[in-house]
Amino acid sequence: MAPGARAAVGEFRPDVLVADQQAVAGGLVAERLGLVWATSATTTAGFTSLSGLPEVDAWIAGRIGELRRRIGDPRSTADPRLSDRLVLAFSTEALAGPVPPGGGQVRFVGPSLTARPATGDFPWHRLDPRTPTVLITLGTANAEVAPRFLAACAQAVRGRPDRAQAVIVDPTGTVPEFADRVLVRPHVPQLAVLERCDAVICHGGHNTVCEALWHGLPLVVAPIRDDQPAVAAQVTDAGAGVRVRFNRATADVLGTALDTVLHEPGCREAAGRVRASFRAAGGAAAAAAHLEALAAGAK
Repeated sequence: MAPGARAAVGEFRPDVLVADQQAVAGGLVAERLGLVWATSATTTAGFTSLSGLPEVDAWIAGRIGELRRRIGDPRSTADPRLSDRLVLAFSTEALAGPVPPGGGQVRFVGPSLTARPATGDFPWHRLDPRTPTVLITLGTANAEVAPRFLAACAQAVRGRPDRAQAVIVDPTGTVPEFADRVLVRPHVPQLAVLERCDAVICHGGHNTVCEALWHGLPLVVAPIRDDQPAVAAQVTDAGAGVRVRFNRATADVLGTALDTVLHEPGCREAAGRVRASFRAAGGAAAAAAHLEALAAGAK
């Protein structure tokens, strides 16, 4: 990515470069060229919870050191994943918790959500407004491990007559659809569906978690990989959901967790507190204001 980043900087001549936290070429090119830069943190797992694994940390440091020698400033010791001037975190402390010491450059702006194009093929008439609705999804990158878990979720919902109905997102087409309370679709208009939901079962992906909590919905989280365990821990630490083990989540385990988030007020009250913090944080407009202030100071 570094050659393209250098070419873009040369053509555009920005006052500030904004780099995704996973795109370390952005930070390294900025330090080599002496540019002010900011991090856009699409997940807060990277700076609210350290790995705690010395061998992993050493491996990461070694890889970053190699990249810095090739494309960055060899004299620098900063972390190219997190700008020392501004980190835009699309969450709030109510979910992510306080940042570690030395994180004064972090600005929590809440989720950046906007209207999405509507799809006209969702069967809204299949949802009974009198029955609590649960969205069940594993996001877009976990299709290969989804069938067993989604089938167990469907069984858990079907075992609760008149107490729950579900919308299951199944891109693989392997989960059977049941006329009674289980609607299976390859994709859904997620924000629109969440407006009609009472709870969410998911893998703990940052986007799904934040979109659910934007609507004040408690969660059952079953993390699989990547940042999901850290985000799932944020959900449970905030009191806004229940965590289950993905590989051992039976219909009984999922049903018990679902009963908790649907019927015990504590999770819903905690989700409501996170929702209020999200709505007050400012989203994209707040992020833009922080960037404008950084750019003004860079001139």
